Amino acid sequence: MFGRDEKVSPERLTAVQYIILAIFLLLAYGLWRLQVVDSDRYSSLAEKNRVRNVPILAPRGKILDRNGRMIVDNYPSFSALLLRDQSRDLNADADLIAQGLHVTGAEVRERVRRFAAMPQYQPIFLKEDITPDELAFIEAHRNELPELDTIMVHRRLYPRNGFIAHLVGYVGEVTEDMLNQPQFELYSPGDVVGVSGVEKQYNDLLMGKNGSRRSVVNSRGKEVQQLDSTPAIPGKQLKLTVDIDLQIAAEEALADKNGAVVAMDPRTGEILAMVSRPTFDPNNFAVHIKRDDWSKLVNDENHPLMNKAIQAQLAPGSVFKIIMATAGLQEGIAQDMKVNCAGGASFYGRYFKCWVLAEHRVHGAVDISKAIYQSCDVFFYTLAERLGIGRIAKWATAFGLGQRTGIDLPQEMSGVMPSEEWKIRNFKQKWYAGETISVGIGQGAVATTPMQLARAIGSIASGGVLRRPHVAFPQELPPNYQPAGGVPDEVKIPIDPANWQIITDAMANVVSPIGTANSAHLKDIDFAGKTGSAQTISNTAKARLANGKAKFKDNGWFAGVAPRRNPDIVVCALLEEGEHGYLAARVVSQVIKAYVEKQRQIPTKVARTAPVEVGGVWSVPDAAGDPKLQAGRFFVGIPKKPLVMATAAPGMN
Repeated sequence: MFGRDEKVSPERLTAVQYIILAIFLLLAYGLWRLQVVDSDRYSSLAEKNRVRNVPILAPRGKILDRNGRMIVDNYPSFSALLLRDQSRDLNADADLIAQGLHVTGAEVRERVRRFAAMPQYQPIFLKEDITPDELAFIEAHRNELPELDTIMVHRRLYPRNGFIAHLVGYVGEVTEDMLNQPQFELYSPGDVVGVSGVEKQYNDLLMGKNGSRRSVVNSRGKEVQQLDSTPAIPGKQLKLTVDIDLQIAAEEALADKNGAVVAMDPRTGEILAMVSRPTFDPNNFAVHIKRDDWSKLVNDENHPLMNKAIQAQLAPGSVFKIIMATAGLQEGIAQDMKVNCAGGASFYGRYFKCWVLAEHRVHGAVDISKAIYQSCDVFFYTLAERLGIGRIAKWATAFGLGQRTGIDLPQEMSGVMPSEEWKIRNFKQKWYAGETISVGIGQGAVATTPMQLARAIGSIASGGVLRRPHVAFPQELPPNYQPAGGVPDEVKIPIDPANWQIITDAMANVVSPIGTANSAHLKDIDFAGKTGSAQTISNTAKARLANGKAKFKDNGWFAGVAPRRNPDIVVCALLEEGEHGYLAARVVSQVIKAYVEKQRQIPTKVARTAPVEVGGVWSVPDAAGDPKLQAGRFFVGIPKKPLVMATAAPGMN
């Protein structure tokens, strides 16, 4: 019995064989799937497990002034990265990470949530501009926190104290709302882009192209070998038309007064200086602005983030009288017009005062020239009545009022030039003739920006040539760049030479002893311009709202040129609640003086110390007003004092 063999039935043996065959077939199919069908997928996953791709950020292009001096530079900084190619629970490590980087765990988790939709191989920028102790924390916790890494970033370095801040603007991290806009479709979360000013206008030019670095890491995420790298392409350098020396003069002239100053070369449209007050420090945005600092800026009633040179839309006051004078002369009305100013006059059943009545005096007999340099309201009330709103709007619009100038800066405002069509379109009401009277002195519905006024006055002094302002040299921009709003580079408005001479000579008298801005007179400089003061609210509303406090004062304006005809420079100043135009004229005169003195002291290629003998031929009008040729030779002394120019914007050298 013990020796009897136990035999397996053939049926059972066959079944076992089939089961073993099925197992082998299943294993073979799985092996085929892994090695053939899904080979690319698993190869890619394996590569990602051992190869890390870290970006190399491109530095933004530097911004220079017209002479190649530094305005905006970069400085090296380290940022903390959160790598998501590790099989770790990032939310579980959030508190330890937050402790070392001096942030809250909630901030880390929110950062992870915000970028959850990004591909896992793309790291998250966790904290910018980390401190040395935070850098040391990351290095010391490589084993415990392999998902932490650092990257060098080139941060923006702007001039101190908000110098030229509104013109150059600032940068910031691209937001989720921005990523939904077509112009940002090629950007990724975490990218730093221009938010305002030149930084925004020329962002694509300044931004450059990021590179990348591939390296082999072990199971703990530690780098053991560097494979290859694609270098970053730095952003292109941008040269502006701004002159740092003139910008310094404009900033010092405006000082801490709220308002704006803009200086332009009317021959080319080049912006030489632009200031807006109050200002802000763009360095606060270079990393990440604090919530409290941001709230303080946006809630400030003086609007420090607004570039008032191109965004403040205010009544221009009596500076508008230059437009009125041009219209009156060109329409053949003002040449022989004489008005008796008794301190005011009645129009359409309402009495309109002249500004001199507040000083208990009158202008008396006034012609077009005296009306300009004495700024007689009664004369321009009368001229407005005779011209009518149609012809006033025609000439004001021709000189660019009520429309954007086309300057290459973002968010420029258009201002308002009222007309019959404008009122019907916006208010569905007809225009009343009595409304024209206030328009004649730059009040009522008229609203302009300092940039518009500078361009308009500069074009009139240039004989009717209106040029598009710009802050970057067009020849240094890409060929496909188009001016903002499609504004043409140059428009010619014919002005009769006789009328041109009347207007420009009267503007020169504005800063003479008989003018409204005699205190702004510049010795040995052919300086001309027009003062203006404009109400911010009506006298009735002012009495009701001011409550005895010094608020709602008139805005002070002045637009000046040098020389009076075919000027090299035009400067417009706005002093918010500055009350008097002559105060704004003093600001403009400082800028004009700085410009002229620099031009006179620019060194020539040949150095000279002794007086130079020069000669020439010129014309001088005789008693009848006809040109008479003059000739002569004389010696010109060379100033011993050397020319001192800024080497860079304040805080950049």
